[in-house]
Amino acid sequence: MTSSDSAAQTPAKAPAKDPWDLPDVSGLVVGVLGGTGPQGKGLAYRLARAGQKVIIGSRAAERARAAAEEIGHGVEGADNAECARRSDLVIVAVPWDGHGKTLESLREELAGKLVVDCVNPLGFDKKGAYAIKPEEGSAAEQAAALLPDSRVTAAFHHLSAALLQDPQIEEIDTDVMVLGEERADVEAVQALAGRIPGMRGIFAGRLRNAHQVESLVANLISVNRRYKAHAGLRVTDV
Repeated sequence: MTSSDSAAQTPAKAPAKDPWDLPDVSGLVVGVLGGTGPQGKGLAYRLARAGQKVIIGSRAAERARAAAEEIGHGVEGADNAECARRSDLVIVAVPWDGHGKTLESLREELAGKLVVDCVNPLGFDKKGAYAIKPEEGSAAEQAAALLPDSRVTAAFHHLSAALLQDPQIEEIDTDVMVLGEERADVEAVQALAGRIPGMRGIFAGRLRNAHQVESLVANLISVNRRYKAHAGLRVTDV
């Protein structure tokens, strides 16, 4: 066999996938558990303002409906279970101290869903904010352990709730670090982040790397206090 014959029989290598070739997620219904808190409400507002269908959840349906009316842009409110059932993708933005109990109670409703955990396990003392390391390694890994039938990712940790909720701000100048086990799930979350003007979703590794991403919020709180700012992150050269 000649070298030319051998080359002819070798299949051509498929070109590498463009990492910025992201799916269209505009038709997904996005649920936000903890949607009445500052972070959840801010994310709901930004996504709905970008044209996404958003449902916010709370332990009390009436509280969720009142917050949804305040946000506007077609946002609906429901109790957490209904929010989870009706959504294709669910963002977890509950306080850390209620994280485990909330997710455990919604295991059935969240089965088969793409779950995005943005919870930061933090403590506070007179020296300021500090990171807490959960037994599972991170809030996202705790979510994955509690939701074995869900596809868990981690993202939206480093966003300023004040900026998200400010209607005078047109663009949120920041990158969102997205972590997860399946490329398709990570890319869906990246695409969702990119729906918000000024924002990009950047792949940042698997869930085992979530702890340092969650922990970095303690550093950003220190930055914000010193400089009276609402600091975010930008990843260079990508």
